[in-house]
Amino acid sequence: MKVLPRRDLDRIHPYQPGKPVEEVARELGIKGEIIKLASNENPLGMSPKAREAAKRYLEEGYLYPDDQGFYLKEKLAKKHKVDPDMIILGNGSVDLIYLVCLAYLESNNNLIMTKGSFIIAKIATYIAGARLIEVPPRDDMTHNFEGILKSINKDTKLIFLDNPINPLGTISTKEDFDEFMGEVPDNVLVISDEAYYDYITDADYIDSMRYLREGRNILIFHTFSKIYGMAGLRIGYGIAKPEIIQALMKVRLPFNTNRLGQIAALAALDDREHVKRSIEVNERGKEYLYKEFKRLGLFYLPTHANFIFVDFKRDAREVFEALQRQGVITRPIPQYGFPTALRITIGNEHQNQRLIEALERVI
Repeated sequence: MKVLPRRDLDRIHPYQPGKPVEEVARELGIKGEIIKLASNENPLGMSPKAREAAKRYLEEGYLYPDDQGFYLKEKLAKKHKVDPDMIILGNGSVDLIYLVCLAYLESNNNLIMTKGSFIIAKIATYIAGARLIEVPPRDDMTHNFEGILKSINKDTKLIFLDNPINPLGTISTKEDFDEFMGEVPDNVLVISDEAYYDYITDADYIDSMRYLREGRNILIFHTFSKIYGMAGLRIGYGIAKPEIIQALMKVRLPFNTNRLGQIAALAALDDREHVKRSIEVNERGKEYLYKEFKRLGLFYLPTHANFIFVDFKRDAREVFEALQRQGVITRPIPQYGFPTALRITIGNEHQNQRLIEALERVI
């Protein structure tokens, strides 16, 4: 007789990350250069200061990490002008999405999110055994705050807002967010997932920290995976009122962030030059790809992140596979509800040119 898992696991489809370079080379027998534009990794690589720090402490890999991440929390607290007990570290910010759902959701509760937003929030809601309410985005593919507010009911505990939305790259403005926060009930926790925060150049971007300073129920996520180039070392963090952080700490696994990740993150926070260069490379790449997508007659959404949503108006899996055969890995996103689109990471100049050359042959 089989030992059966929970019945509600049937509604969970595991997260599908972008394919690694090694797997594509093995599957397709590609011997030449393969470029990966599937996982929104920084084309400049890891912050040089972070890389050197990790090398210096590599021999200490046999030691357990600081479970509380004392020094990293102290430095992050100074950066954001908050107390250290208002910060929690995670194995990437995705870890924290799981933690907040486990800490706050019961079977009779629900989480509200925008349909087509970062899918981990959906998976984490189901893992917690709770209900999900998805609200279609506005016509401009931003969060439909009016629809979200109308969807709140007595069982709503969490509202998940990724800003920019992944995989769309769109943001909500200060004015819209201000009006929304003014209407959210005090017994609902708003999650502002700002994984791509460091790439934002728009002055109209939300100031989520303002609501935290006002004592509102908001949980803000940032990560070292994107602009700091530390996706492989898995360090993210959340900022909220101490009682919210304490709740998350109760469901957190011990040693959920690794030793080298903490050390590298400490050094990365001092690497302003790397952040500046990363933004410059991203902005140049963005403008180049916009121009080329227009030339090729492709629909895209202007982005505030380091990726672009491109709709091919046909089965995007065909485009994905054709590009992959040419050594260019992109990301199909049918599980988000966009079967005709790809999410394409903005690379360096060479990578972007390779992408366009491959697209010309495909379309």
